[in-house]
Parts: sequence; C-alpha cells; structure tokens
Amino acid sequence: MAENMSNKSLGEHEIIRLIQTRLTPMQGILVPFGDDVSAINLKGAQVAVLKTDMLVGKTDVPKGMSLFAAARKAVVMNVSDFAAKGALPVAVLVAIGLPMALATKEAVAEIAEGLNAGAREYGAYVVGGDTNEASDLIISITLFGTVQNILALRRGAMVGDILAVTGLFGRAAAGLRLLLGEGRALGRLRSVLVDAVCSPMARLREGLALRGDYVSASIDSSDGLAWSIHELAQQSGVGFLLDTLPIASEAMEFAVQNGVDPVELVFYGGEEYELVLTVKPAKWAEAQALIQAVGGCLIPIGKATCEKQIILDFAGQKRIIELRGWEHFKG
Repeated sequence: MAENMSNKSLGEHEIIRLIQTRLTPMQGILVPFGDDVSAINLKGAQVAVLKTDMLVGKTDVPKGMSLFAAARKAVVMNVSDFAAKGALPVAVLVAIGLPMALATKEAVAEIAEGLNAGAREYGAYVVGGDTNEASDLIISITLFGTVQNILALRRGAMVGDILAVTGLFGRAAAGLRLLLGEGRALGRLRSVLVDAVCSPMARLREGLALRGDYVSASIDSSDGLAWSIHELAQQSGVGFLLDTLPIASEAMEFAVQNGVDPVELVFYGGEEYELVLTVKPAKWAEAQALIQAVGGCLIPIGKATCEKQIILDFAGQKRIIELRGWEHFKG
C-alpha cells in the first residue's frame, strides 16, 4: 500500500527515468534516451529517426476541440519533435483506443480525416496501425523518417551562444484558459487564441532549414518555454540570460484584459510547438537568412552564460524563470 501511494506522487519525467534505468542500452545509439526523438544508424550515412507520442482525451483534448483537430494535433506534436532535430517525417503508424461512444462511423471518419490532414501537411503518409476499445480516446502516433546530416541534440550549447525561438508565445496558454472558462475574450481575439490550441503548427520548414552545424542545441517547446530552456541549460551545463519577452500581441491583449501576468502566459503555458534553440554567434546571420528564406522567423531572446540560472532581464526588472511546465501525473 505504501509503495502504491509513493508511485502516485511520481511525475512523467521520473517515471521515464525509472523505466530507462531498467532497460538494456543499445550500443552506438546516436541520440541519448530522453531527447526529442530516437535515432539509429542505417547503411551508409542514412539515419533512421523514430518518435512516438500519445494524445489522451482527458489530458490533451479540451472541451471545444473537435475530433478532427485532436487527431491532427496528435500528428503535429510528433512532427514538432522531428522539426527540433531537423529530420524529415516519412511514415506514420497510428494506434487508436476508442470508447464505445466514439465507435461510430461519423467519429471514426472524422479522426481518420484529421490523421491524414496532419500527415500530408508535413509530407508524410499514414501507413498502418491498430485499434482497440478503451475507456478514453487514445491516439498514439509513431513517426518514422530519415536524416543524413547531424542531429541537433538538446545538449551542445556553449557560453555565448544565442538563444532563439521560431515564434512568439502565449496564444495557446490564453486560448486554453478560454476553453476552460478561465478568462474572457471576444471576436477575433478569441478566435485567434482558441485556434492556437486547436490548430497548432509544427516548425518543420525551419528545422529542416537549419540542418547542419548552425544549431548547437535544440528542443521543441510543447512542455512550456521555461521547461524547454531549463532542459537545454541542464543538458548543456550552462545558464541563460534572457533580454526579450517573446509574447504575441494577442496574448498580451488577453493578459491586460484579464489581469494575467504575461510572463506566466509566455513561459509556463505549454502546447506551443515552436523550436527553442541555440546558435553559434558566427553562424547567426546565416541561420537567420535561412529561416527567412523558408518564410519563418528566428527571434533572439538571450544568450548562454556560465552562471547556471535562467534569468529574465526585461523592462528594467530581473526575474528568475523557474523550472515549471506541464508534466503528466502532476499537471
């Protein structure tokens, strides 16, 4: 009984760590356990890249999100991890768990259309999978792809490297609050914020554009910007001094209207599939030009430091960015 009670207090990251310590490590593995993807050598210079992630109705599908949007999101959140490594997705396997209430022609068709839309949007195909009865909606995606160049790992940032993101933050955090009935926004503002939750975009073009030696460390931001920056810092043995608050104008408008701290929306919301990466200063101009060439943006928000803290120095105030973010089994 005591052991069961203890297990209830574990968070997702500790559960993964416990599982990892009981697995036989594969020799010569290219990506360490716990990074955004897994990868193994094929013949020649080819590398197989693998990723699996699961969407569950209770924790990942807020009220107001359609089955189409949920199924598409299940694919997008896997593609986002490929983007963080500069890997091209090719094929998707899907395992679907359905409660009896969703085992209808209409519901299944909507899920299938969402899966196909998400895959084709990024050049991949759904090639197979499995279905089963479950107590909640479960969509588990396994993504396969290949890469020839060096994968950008979570570790590798050096003191002086520029910390950058591929977009602005806060929309999804504000949109989720709206879907949960926490806060108020009308008209176009509400539409933009809710759309950020229901129709996320993976930054695959940006990730592919930066393949090579432009990026020293990279991660996607789906668990929250604060958590992602802390992960880069811990894996690389550095800290970060941030001099920019990368907040979307709609998120700031929501924050002002509802008395919400904009820093909370930016750093601790999660479910925003931007890339968080470090770039060597000598490569910055070239990296920025490559991103602009594919229609994206690369926003510098700080630099890596030898002091192992994450500090935001913005608008005349310094704040420590805490290690917080979404974690299953803890919330």
